[in-house]
Amino acid sequence: MSHITQAKRVVVKVGTSTLTYETGRLNLRRVEELCKVLCGLQNEGREVVLVTSGAVGVGMGKLGLHKHPEEIEQRQAIAAVGQCELMFMYDKFFGEYNHTVAQVLLTKDVVQDTVTKRNVENTFQTLLQRGIIPVVNENDSVATDELAGKNFGDNDTLSATVATLTEADLLVILTDIDGLYSSDPRKDPKAKRIPYVYGITGEIRALAGGAGSDRGTGGMATKVTAACIANDAGIPCVVMSGANPRDLYDLFDGVVLGTTFLPLGAEN
Repeated sequence: MSHITQAKRVVVKVGTSTLTYETGRLNLRRVEELCKVLCGLQNEGREVVLVTSGAVGVGMGKLGLHKHPEEIEQRQAIAAVGQCELMFMYDKFFGEYNHTVAQVLLTKDVVQDTVTKRNVENTFQTLLQRGIIPVVNENDSVATDELAGKNFGDNDTLSATVATLTEADLLVILTDIDGLYSSDPRKDPKAKRIPYVYGITGEIRALAGGAGSDRGTGGMATKVTAACIANDAGIPCVVMSGANPRDLYDLFDGVVLGTTFLPLGAEN
């Protein structure tokens, strides 16, 4: 577990389902607890980057909408409203524990261009050196990939990209799934959680529901894809439940939680 307990630079990704209630409104108790825990990890001497989803969901809740509009322009506008609300809450909660946050909004083209990619890397390095916690999201108000349902736009992939850009020691994906199972736990009562995966194979992808699909073991497909991206860069990835953010303390104390995806050749 040394790859986790000794990780200094950590990227933590949190999904919409973890941040919000079914009403679309922020789960303030959980968001506050997450911020408190991340501040605690930072105080231990770790460097924390938070990749957050939720802009569209929070924007819908703030505007009192109950159905996703079909028009891309409408969804972009909703995302802009929600992103403002998200950053307001993160600034408030992190600030209560004496930590400063910085908003970093990324698009696919930015990290594909050599010059702008280097600019982003430099920004991350400077923020982390100053002890500032970057809060990262895709720039949904200008990037339509995610809103149109294309593959790159999911924030699991974004978190793996950020882990690579920041040369992180570990990627942690918090979600409503507590790991990869031997079969779909919703259908098979004998399904068992797989604590470690050493190298992502076709069999592992099949357990996750296949590439580009949220069917199968509880929507694990995009998480396995993200883990593959991280592993290819030599970065371990943990997929675990975000229901109780305090579980992150246990994770870094060496408790086996969720599923840890390890690069080929890595030792447990």
